[in-house]
Amino acid sequence: MLARGAVPEAAGKAERPDLDRDQRLALHARVGKGVNPLVYWTVRAFFQPFFHVYFRLSRIGREHIPATGPVIFAANHRSFLDPFVIGAMSRRPLYFVAKKELFRKPLQRWFLNSLGAFPIDRGNADGDAMSTARAVLERGDCVVIFPEGTRTRPGGIGRPKRGVGRLALETGAPVVPVTVHGTSHIRTTWRIRPHKVSVRAGRPLTFPQVEDPTSELATAVTSRIWPCVELGWNSLGGHTTERGIGVDPALLRPELAPDGLAPQRTLAPAADDRPDRKADAV
Repeated sequence: MLARGAVPEAAGKAERPDLDRDQRLALHARVGKGVNPLVYWTVRAFFQPFFHVYFRLSRIGREHIPATGPVIFAANHRSFLDPFVIGAMSRRPLYFVAKKELFRKPLQRWFLNSLGAFPIDRGNADGDAMSTARAVLERGDCVVIFPEGTRTRPGGIGRPKRGVGRLALETGAPVVPVTVHGTSHIRTTWRIRPHKVSVRAGRPLTFPQVEDPTSELATAVTSRIWPCVELGWNSLGGHTTERGIGVDPALLRPELAPDGLAPQRTLAPAADDRPDRKADAV
């Protein structure tokens, strides 16, 4: 007999188990063969016009994306739509890592894998996912990395992990910092609302190739990449991060600043940056 308020186990929706390592490796191997061209170009032909009309998609900095060769896209992560929005920036197929939980359902697993997604075990040092990312880059394709490791909302963008720096050093591929803004406002429960979405690509950053980079070196490279993403976030009207670069977004792009976010001061030099006139007079 069930206690009051208890829910029978059969009444609840059973959660599918995570994929084991062999199943994840099979998905990695399929990505190694490339995207499913029929699925990829069909989905792109539908989503790209939809984004332009429904989300008034603004794409800034597409000229910074290399037309050939390996490229790492390092982007902030706000919504499940981010990979699709970033895909609309490039004229080439993009491959991206996604949390392993998204591959539990067979149909969703096939769909995402056909679009170039491969699973990663978040929270653990998933060497298999990084090996697949390196293989994609070595054959001259593009990989999307979300250095935050998970979706960050609400507020500013989160802190990056050093994996993107390690990947850049191991492969020598240029890194394009990408900022997505507005996708966190389009979904409320099941409803997809029309909301302005902007995506911005910065100039590619290049780093020397290192065979076995240390953790300190990977962290240092990541610390060079992430401020470029933060600058893009602020320029698109996003709030400054908790530890951010200290730039008021309303000063950079007043027309894109959220309601009620007015500039607090002008861009004047700080007191410490002003020339010491007494010293000049001596």
